[in-house]
Amino acid sequence: MHAVLSFAVVAGLLTVVPGLDTAVVLRAAVSRGPRNAFATAIGIGCGTLVWGVAAAAGVSALVTASEVAYSGLRIAGAIYLVWMGVGMVRAGLRRPAAVPGSEVEESPQGLFGAWARGVGTNLLNPKVGVFYVAMLPQFLPDGVPPLLMGCVLAVVHNVEGMVWFAGIIGAAGAARAWLGRDGVRRGMDVVAGTVVVGFGVKLAVSQR
Repeated sequence: MHAVLSFAVVAGLLTVVPGLDTAVVLRAAVSRGPRNAFATAIGIGCGTLVWGVAAAAGVSALVTASEVAYSGLRIAGAIYLVWMGVGMVRAGLRRPAAVPGSEVEESPQGLFGAWARGVGTNLLNPKVGVFYVAMLPQFLPDGVPPLLMGCVLAVVHNVEGMVWFAGIIGAAGAARAWLGRDGVRRGMDVVAGTVVVGFGVKLAVSQR
C-alpha cells in the first residue's frame, strides 16, 4: 500500500502538468462536446493502461533498449501528431458559424473515432513507455509479483488521469456559453492544433 500511495503522488503530479493529453481532451470538449471529450479521454486511458501493462511485462523495456524500435515508434508518433495537429488547425480556420441553439449529436462512429484518436495519441508516444520503464521498478516491493504490481500501478495512474480529464471536461461545460462562441471555438482549434504540432516536432527531434 505504501508503494501504491507513493506512486499515486508522483503520477498525480505528472498528470496535472499541462501536456499533450490535456490539450487533446480540452479541444474535444470545446469543439465536439462532453461525450466526444470523454471518449477521447477513455482512449487516452486505454493507451496508458496498455503501456503500463507492457512495461510490467517487459515489452516496453525492450523498446527502450532497442534504438531502432524506439526511433521508429518516435518518428511514427511524431508524424501522427503533426498530421492530427494540422487537421485541427485546418478545422479551426474552416469551421462554419454555428446555428444558434443547435447541438452536435455524436454518432457511435464519431465517438469511436474520438476514442481511437485518444488511443493513437498515447500509444504512439514512446515517452509514455519510457516513463513506465523508469518509474515502475522503483515502486515494486519485494515479494510482490512484478506483473501484478505493475498492472495495479498502471490502473492507479489511469484512474487519476480520468479524474483529471473529468475535471477539465466539467470546467469546459461550466464555461460553455463563452467557450461555445464561434471565435473561441475556432481559436481553440487553432491553438490546440498548434500545440499538438509542437509536441510532434519536439518528439521528432528529441532524444531518449
